[in-house]
Amino acid sequence: MNVSVASSPHFSNTTTSTQRMMIDVMIALIPVVALSLWVFRWHAIVQIGLCMLVCALTESAWKKLSGKPASIADASGLLTGLILGLSLPWSAPLYVPIIASFMAIALGKMVFGGLGMNLFNPAMVGRAFVMLSFAGALGASAYVYPDASSTILTQATPLTLAKESAGASMPGFWPLFLGTTNGSIGETSALAILTGGAYLLVRRTAAWQIPAGVLASCIVLGLIFEFTGISNLNVIQHLASGSLLFGAFFIATDPVSSPLAPKGRLIFGLGVGTLIMILRVFSSYPEGVMFAVLLMNAVVPLINRWTIPTPIGGPIPAKP
Repeated sequence: MNVSVASSPHFSNTTTSTQRMMIDVMIALIPVVALSLWVFRWHAIVQIGLCMLVCALTESAWKKLSGKPASIADASGLLTGLILGLSLPWSAPLYVPIIASFMAIALGKMVFGGLGMNLFNPAMVGRAFVMLSFAGALGASAYVYPDASSTILTQATPLTLAKESAGASMPGFWPLFLGTTNGSIGETSALAILTGGAYLLVRRTAAWQIPAGVLASCIVLGLIFEFTGISNLNVIQHLASGSLLFGAFFIATDPVSSPLAPKGRLIFGLGVGTLIMILRVFSSYPEGVMFAVLLMNAVVPLINRWTIPTPIGGPIPAKP
């Protein structure tokens, strides 16, 4: 019998398709997008719209130039643009979403061969590129605009406040939960992210082991850092601040750049959560989700080697 192995994402349900999977994630992001439009208004429309447009154009142009069939209909390029736009600051200059989107598709996806071949999360590749190239435009001070009409935009992000003022000025639980704080466009509202994340888990579009691993490791380390005095934030503030929840449900769960087996996904999630907390507490960056996901993406081939079970009828594992 001839067996062919296609690139990921792999489906056990024949009624599911790549396009359906991408649309599911977009549906799950509706609460996040709606909240971002309410808080950041036209800034959110510009950043998200530019990212989706440039991602779609870059992917179409690359396919055209390489003589391959167009793949825009699978919606993966549009989803990359949507997630990338939501991960950027509202204040980023227009060249930032344009360059980030181009690099996300070109460097993060197409150079590997397209959807299913990429090792790293494309949206995070694009964000990392502009973060390292234009640090001033995406740094902590870039989020604050003293003359803004919205008071939210005149305040520092919660994690920057915690880093610079020992947590004394941190917003309370409800602003963090509802998302009425400054930050990247789609990462401020725990309520919106959890609502969309629940939809993904119910639809089984996202593997539950990854967000479970991220949250479990962050809760354990957050409690340790809190009670030992290493961190000036409590565990709830860590969970509800920055892009931790957005990363756990919408970035780390990318089926292409995450492990294949359930056990591997749990290890991956635990690794992402551990790195997030280490970077937040011990590095000069107030946030750590982007680097944590990319670093764990790099070890996914090793995790797959260790955790994919031997199939029935397969070779007998060697005795240790």
